[in-house]
Amino acid sequence: MSDFKVHPTAIVDDNVEIGKGTSIWHYSHVQPGAKIGEKCTLGQNVNVANNVTIGNFCKIQNNVSVYEGVTLEDYVFCGPSMVFTNIVLPKCKYPQRGAEFYAPTLVKQGASIGANATIVCGTTIGRDCLIGAGTVVTKDVPDYALVVGNPGKVIGWVSEAGARLEFDEKGFAECLKSGKKYKFENGKVSEVN
Repeated sequence: MSDFKVHPTAIVDDNVEIGKGTSIWHYSHVQPGAKIGEKCTLGQNVNVANNVTIGNFCKIQNNVSVYEGVTLEDYVFCGPSMVFTNIVLPKCKYPQRGAEFYAPTLVKQGASIGANATIVCGTTIGRDCLIGAGTVVTKDVPDYALVVGNPGKVIGWVSEAGARLEFDEKGFAECLKSGKKYKFENGKVSEVN
């Protein structure tokens, strides 16, 4: 008996690591070399490609493919039908397969990506940021950023808990959900201890 759940319609290939308490639902596929952390949820029709690393406590909603070259840190949320890419210039006549062709994408701890968003490869998605539904991310996203549109633009800042941050004249803000404090300085947001 395993420490994780796999629906009978899901396919888990050999040579994968799946952490305790993780659930993999209907028609999903986990490919060789993939590493999935503890207490993750992979919804219906999720594909985890070769050699992908997914941290602990991640939630990947229905119809998401996490392609080779993508790394998800802990507590990442991937909304329904959001899209990762892994090749900068895809051409069918000139196939590009293998890690040497993939532009890596890093999604940092606590980031949330809304439904139908597209993350263009080669980008870093910042810690605890919030990517709005339908957004197309074409460049790196700073920590705690609120990003929307096509192409995605920073329109504000959010806390670790996802609450909109309003900074005072000295550049300080407090999260109304958690009480944590943040500082805006030199175009970046950081948590204040």
